[in-house]
Parts: sequence; structure tokens; C-alpha cells
Amino acid sequence: MHKIIIAATLALFAGSAIAADATCAVRAVEKKLAGAAKTSFMTKCQSDAAAKCETTADEKKLHGAARTSYVKKCVSDAVGAE
Repeated sequence: MHKIIIAATLALFAGSAIAADATCAVRAVEKKLAGAAKTSFMTKCQSDAAAKCETTADEKKLHGAARTSYVKKCVSDAVGAE
């Protein structure tokens, strides 16, 4: 019984961690943005994501094609589908 309670508690924390890392597109929908406000938000969010991904690529010491590929996928994952 204790294992079930612990598993349920961990699942709740995992769900909140996933929500904290929501994509730009998801956050725009949650904020109910449209038009120019959505465009502005998405542009800034994508820029912030690119900066974060570049920093992570630096930390991982990636260079050349590996870096380009990593940053492209990282930004794509962070921005999500519009």
C-alpha cells in the first residue's frame, strides 16, 4: 500500500515538472494570446530558447554539425507547434 502512495505522489511531482517545461506554443495557448501579442510572445520565447540551447551546447562542448543539429532540435522542442 505504501508503494502505491509513493508512486502516486511521485506522479504528481512529475506532472508539475512537465508543466513547468511547457513549450512556447502551449504557454501561448494557456495565456490565451492571439494576433500581435501571440507573435511577439512567440518571437521572444523562441529567442530565449535559442539562447538557452546555445548555452547548453557550450556546456556540452558541441562543435560543428553536432552543435547545429543539437541547437536546431533543442529550439524546435522548446518552441513546439504553433
